[in-house]
Amino acid sequence: MKITPYELTVGELAEGYLDNAEGGVVALDGKLDIRPPYQREFVYNEKQRRAVVETASKGFPLNVMYWAVQEDGTFEVIDGQQRTISLCQYVDGEFAMPLFGKPEQRYFNNLQVDEKKKLLDYKITVYLCEGEPSEKLDWFKVINTAGEKLTNQELLNAIYSGPWVSSAKQYFSKTNCPAYQLGSNYMSGTPIRQDYLEDVIQWINDGDVEGYMGLHKDDPNASKLWIYFQTVIEWVKATFPHYRSNMKGVKWGPLYNKFKDEIIDANALEERVSTLILDDEIQKKSGIYAYVLDGDERHLNLRSFSEKQKREAYERQKGICPACGKHFAFEEMAGDHIVPWSKGGKTVAENCQMLCAFDNGSKGNR
Repeated sequence: MKITPYELTVGELAEGYLDNAEGGVVALDGKLDIRPPYQREFVYNEKQRRAVVETASKGFPLNVMYWAVQEDGTFEVIDGQQRTISLCQYVDGEFAMPLFGKPEQRYFNNLQVDEKKKLLDYKITVYLCEGEPSEKLDWFKVINTAGEKLTNQELLNAIYSGPWVSSAKQYFSKTNCPAYQLGSNYMSGTPIRQDYLEDVIQWINDGDVEGYMGLHKDDPNASKLWIYFQTVIEWVKATFPHYRSNMKGVKWGPLYNKFKDEIIDANALEERVSTLILDDEIQKKSGIYAYVLDGDERHLNLRSFSEKQKREAYERQKGICPACGKHFAFEEMAGDHIVPWSKGGKTVAENCQMLCAFDNGSKGNR
């Protein structure tokens, strides 16, 4: 890859700045694509973008940026999107901040003539990178080691960029996107960091995100994934109509995949859920929804016996496992409920016994 240093001013960079949402973000009089397919949405917070502008206003150096040179002579940002947008947004009048020692909030147009000139004349160093598309992407991965790092899903969006990714991002990766509007109460993470998109691909393809994206890379749109997501959320609402905050972030897709064809009594499920919510033995309340469907107690993170309770039981048993009658060291045994939780047993001292590893593992709910 050929790399050439290049220098320009903030004024030159911000010329013709335009954020056209899904249509793209451009600057440098239309010659710089700030948000190519592998880039993410703007994620700097207020403090971070102000720090960029303040750095430039004081003449302090910003980290070098990297642009890829296109065949037509235009450029696209490989690294530096957040810094570029921060500077352009301020010059474009999108936010105000204290600047040049003045305490009041000032938009760019409110600066003095000399202050404007100082900011617009600030010089930015850019490395222009020329090479094959695969080299460009590799370089992008290598230099993405500071600042707001890419998530795995953002990198996969880069590798499999195309019509499918562009369509999927419209559904799942925008602020207030359709997926957020429909299912934000049931999803964890944020759309703009690709959390929604990654989760739903995992749901539909048994955890294999890259495999699904590779298979559908050239599809004209992601309508199949969007329809699947809508179906999952509607199934959740029908199966558990009483919403609780602990439903947020449950892995709903796998539950839908497994139980979607079963006839489920939503009223009966609600009775069980409302009872289990009040059970102090259950440490992970969000696991209740999977438990009432498949009966696996591992979803619940049930309370375990304290070290003191286990020591007392071990001394009481004199180190003898009641299941096999053999003696074991304390470290070779595990605390166990005499009466299982599913049969009303509580995590209290009188319900604690110490079993050897083998018998504890094979006990089950007897």
